[in-house]
Amino acid sequence: MDKLYIIKIGGNVLDNEEALGTFLSDFASIQEPKILIHGGGKIATKIGDQLGIVSKYHEGRRITDAATRDLVTMVYSGLINKQITARLQNLNCNAIGVTGTDGNLIRAVKRPIGKIDYGFVGDIAPEDVNAAFLNFLLQQNTVPVFAPLTHAQGEILNTNADTITAVMGTALSKYFEVRLIFCFEKEGVLKDVNDPKSVIRNLNSELYQKLLDEGSFHEGILPKLENAFSAIRSGVKEVLIGEHSHLIANIGRETKGTLITA
Repeated sequence: MDKLYIIKIGGNVLDNEEALGTFLSDFASIQEPKILIHGGGKIATKIGDQLGIVSKYHEGRRITDAATRDLVTMVYSGLINKQITARLQNLNCNAIGVTGTDGNLIRAVKRPIGKIDYGFVGDIAPEDVNAAFLNFLLQQNTVPVFAPLTHAQGEILNTNADTITAVMGTALSKYFEVRLIFCFEKEGVLKDVNDPKSVIRNLNSELYQKLLDEGSFHEGILPKLENAFSAIRSGVKEVLIGEHSHLIANIGRETKGTLITA
């Protein structure tokens, strides 16, 4: 099986011009099949403030009312996605900017209203990913660049980029040996959030459960770890959580971040 790298990049890099330039240059240099998934919440919030659209959150998750759905559609799939694809083309990387609506790449279910109405938010599972068409795009030596939007019943839905990464990795593991790479501002998963040198280099299910029971993890990293182990249990070979500036090291064997395996 060929290797496939599915790489997620978040907001702290997207709004830092120098960091983004270095990251895209590193990403473009990867020779193996690859997919990029980006967020953009900070930029959406900033533009929303300029337009008078107030961002609302519950437990760190954006509530997507109709105005916010229009905002994130414009910002994620328009401004950010096309800026990234243009810059990758300039680096001789044949990127194609997409959302889940394009080519029916990711269907979703609109999140049911519970205690909180999250609005136009999509929940997804591996069977919702059009893996055959994605595989076809990869075989044409194109590089899909995903904005975090999906669709259901003719509506665009805002969908968590980390979740898209994990679910897409699961769906494509029948075609490839997949490594998911979550890039963020820390070197990896820290055993002690106050000690940047306390990176856990290798993490398996047993150690994860032990550290979870001990309350070692900072709550901000827990959703990434939940997505990572969900993907590992569903066929993804490896997940790497690490710093965006270490991307080249983290596609190799001697990784600098936290490598998660079964």
